[in-house]
Amino acid sequence: MDALIAKADAIQPLHKKRKTTHHASSSSSKPKSNAPKTTTDPTLSTIAKHTSIPKSLRDSKPLPEDSVPKYNHIANKRLRTTLTRQSEQGARAKALVEDADMLLMEEAGGMEVEGEMDRTWRIGQEDVIKSAGQEAAKGRREFKLDGGPYRARYTRNGRHLAIAGRTGHVSTFDWQTGTVHAELQLQETCRDITFLQDHSFFAVAQKKYVFIYDRDGVEVHRLKGHIEPTRLEFLPYHWLLASVGNPGFLKYQDTSTGQLIAEHRTKLGACHAMTQNPHNAVIHLGHQNGCVTLWTPNLPHPAVQLLAHMGPVVSVAVDPSEGGRYMASAGRDGTVKVWDCRNWKGAVREWGVRGAGGDPEVEWSQRGYLSVASGGSVNIYNPPAIHTPFHIRTPPPLYMTHPIPHRPLTSLRFAPFHDILTIGHGAGLSNILVPGSGEPNFDSREADPYENRKARSEREVKGLLEKIQPDLITLDPEFIGTLAPVSKLTTEVTTATDAKGKPVPITSVPYARLPRIDRLRVSGKMDESEDVSDEEGEEGMDEETKQKRREEREKRRMRGKGKSMKRYLRKQRKNVIDPAAIAIRKKLEKQREERKKTAEIAKNGGVQQEKKRSALDRFKSRKE
Repeated sequence: MDALIAKADAIQPLHKKRKTTHHASSSSSKPKSNAPKTTTDPTLSTIAKHTSIPKSLRDSKPLPEDSVPKYNHIANKRLRTTLTRQSEQGARAKALVEDADMLLMEEAGGMEVEGEMDRTWRIGQEDVIKSAGQEAAKGRREFKLDGGPYRARYTRNGRHLAIAGRTGHVSTFDWQTGTVHAELQLQETCRDITFLQDHSFFAVAQKKYVFIYDRDGVEVHRLKGHIEPTRLEFLPYHWLLASVGNPGFLKYQDTSTGQLIAEHRTKLGACHAMTQNPHNAVIHLGHQNGCVTLWTPNLPHPAVQLLAHMGPVVSVAVDPSEGGRYMASAGRDGTVKVWDCRNWKGAVREWGVRGAGGDPEVEWSQRGYLSVASGGSVNIYNPPAIHTPFHIRTPPPLYMTHPIPHRPLTSLRFAPFHDILTIGHGAGLSNILVPGSGEPNFDSREADPYENRKARSEREVKGLLEKIQPDLITLDPEFIGTLAPVSKLTTEVTTATDAKGKPVPITSVPYARLPRIDRLRVSGKMDESEDVSDEEGEEGMDEETKQKRREEREKRRMRGKGKSMKRYLRKQRKNVIDPAAIAIRKKLEKQREERKKTAEIAKNGGVQQEKKRSALDRFKSRKE
């Protein structure tokens, strides 16, 4: 590492610090130095502002002249400078590809044995600490607490840890520096805890409701809609807090607006196993009847339901390394199963756990390592053995094991971007080192372990602006944005012919909108021979007979369409206000009145009777 920093032209030692030179005036008599002037200052580059990477760590060597194209033919100086700068940046990025490959290795770290008879599970934590670096060895810790058994939860960047004891002891702290943010004694049952968007807020599943606290431990909200919760999950891209409890209701609460988005009745009783798929934000629930169900906010019924175990399901977990393809479930029947979430045709692997004294717990790491806690030990299995289909009920090759003298084992959590597994038990917490389990290369735009207050606030605002709607949660997240398949009810109408007399499709019309004769032709129920014979029989006829036969066929084809068309036109004319039509109606009405008067006069012998006046005649217009 020291050689790499020296090669990157980092800050120079004290005796090689840059010296400030004062420019002499024109009348100065000091001789001018012939030493070459340096154009770059490494010390000044390291403290330059508004740079994502210090310039001292960048390659300061001049680029070859052939690698950067010239833009001398462009007259605009600003455009020429911009293009030149972009070309230099691209050439420098290509030159640093080898360094990037050296730092971002594809091969995951892990333990390897020298002999064929040696096994990695025989290596204990003491040997791992001796072989690991000084900073990595600090992760091996023991937290002895009295409020157990405990459940733990990390933030997305792996910097902060939240713990909740069954008797009411709740605390959040920075586990690397030991800084305690909040510590509460709630004096009631606490079943689960989770962070929200960051360590500024956390939610606790208490005896009766879900409570939300801020960083200092001050109660902010009490969610009365979440009754007797047992498990909590937070969806970071949707800002949804999901909870399930003893009543058997799965509820989604939007933490940005405070609205209760969805409330699903599982109809399977109390639930004590819950996790989320980080790939598609689908909630996985394990029930007392041995079923595992998958839920989304936009469906009132489970998207997938399968019978996983012969007893109650006590723990479920989803593998984040394979894009949410594999799910592990543990049941009270003493079995652990790995499922393929793409087909659900059966368990990929199945084996029994050893020991007794508590329900088994399962958890996946960022690199795909599976940890199983049962009895008084924690076993870790590494890929690809756990992903390989194996139909015999035997456990995969063991990678590491660690005994825990305290029971019961209630929680397993891998620290993001660290090779650390946190185990919650009756006497507190235990951190063990699992080499190769953590992701070494983090994306600072998603989760930055070294972010400051300003970066955290900017990420929070950006997350709110880019919040995904709950209706977009589906089993296949790639479904949205794809082209819709061609409908089976859509067919092509062939009404034209080419030069060879073959029908040519003109347009595509839904099947339900086709005329009856076209529907018969498409479905194959039309007798085409009759029309062909009629056309062939016209060869020996004159033009007048052909015209008559064509009119008869057209009239036969349009039979029954006149009545419906007239009815349609009559309905269309019903509500049309046309001044000409109104004038004609008045004229016809006036003529009808005159004919009526003439008939009455003729009936009375040519004498016109005076019409009796009514009391309403005074309101009539005088023009009439």
